[in-house]
Amino acid sequence: MAKHRIAWLPGDGIGMDVLNAAKIVLDALGFDAEYVPGDVGWELWCKEGNPLPDRTIEMLRKTDCCLFGAITSKPRDEAARELAPELRDKGFVYFSPIVRLRQLFNLHTNMRPCKAFKGNPLNLRDDIDIVVFRENTEGLYSGIEFHPVPADIMRLFAEHEPKARRFIDVPLQDIAVTVRLFTRNACRSIVTQAFEYAKKHNRPNVTVVEKPNVLRETGGLLVNEARKIARDYPGIELWETNIDAMCMWLVKNPQIYSVLCAGNMFGDIISDLSAQLVGGLGFASSANIGDDYALFEPTHGSAPKYVGMNKVNPMAALLSAKLMLEYLKEDEMAQVLENAVGRVIAEGKVRTYDMGGSASTTDVADEVARFCR
Repeated sequence: MAKHRIAWLPGDGIGMDVLNAAKIVLDALGFDAEYVPGDVGWELWCKEGNPLPDRTIEMLRKTDCCLFGAITSKPRDEAARELAPELRDKGFVYFSPIVRLRQLFNLHTNMRPCKAFKGNPLNLRDDIDIVVFRENTEGLYSGIEFHPVPADIMRLFAEHEPKARRFIDVPLQDIAVTVRLFTRNACRSIVTQAFEYAKKHNRPNVTVVEKPNVLRETGGLLVNEARKIARDYPGIELWETNIDAMCMWLVKNPQIYSVLCAGNMFGDIISDLSAQLVGGLGFASSANIGDDYALFEPTHGSAPKYVGMNKVNPMAALLSAKLMLEYLKEDEMAQVLENAVGRVIAEGKVRTYDMGGSASTTDVADEVARFCR
């Protein structure tokens, strides 16, 4: 019997290419695992009206963690048009499988390391080493949305918030509302995770990225809880920055930042920006971690124009596999894998098209695997 049981969800587009690359490297490391395949993705939505079938959810519950490839998500109206004809007008509503998985398994902490590997020609500079902690289950991605807005909800808004009264005469079908919902527990959790990581890895600062001068209640809740928690970590500085200013400072002085902490939407924004500073989404790994389960995925999306071409950069998937190894307490393997990735990048002999080379996805995986054996 294998030591680990891993849910294997390639998903859409290039997901299969990058997960196959990850498996080449994991096999070279001697990682002892059973990989359990599962159905997820756009094809399932079109054929079944559910991109994340119940059978996949049940399979996930019987595994240690999940390695995920990529997912295609489209706006509601476009998704409805791509349903099989026999499923249309039956009340099916598309919802992102990855967002649903985060909520279903309470994967509250999204961690995205953005490290500049020496020799990467795409680095903004070589001394960037940022880790983004993003709250993963609430905020604007909580899924609480209305269009058209029910009349009783608009009346409630107007009754309790004077600023809502100027919308009271707007036709309900002309109003769309998305709720930005923060809870104190989730705010405390994500900030604590960020500080604990900084403490464990001897990092000097944690920057909370918000907008409390405008989003006074939600932003204010996160910032105020961060200030309380920071008192328990006297050796680590707490910095506070507004999201707009953070985007500017990340481009100007990224090397001074160590750990960034934010809610769901702002965390999504700064993690992509931080990824571009160190080579782009081809290097952007992520871990979605809960109390009892975790899911690991590259963040580059399904890239449909490259499907079947074996062309894309697999480094994000390989580094996601490294995060999975750490989660499973296979720390030695994780370090060997990171060192191998760094060596391949530094040598510059095997590079995919985005780095100016002509190597395939498999070529890169084979080269990293060579240094893992």
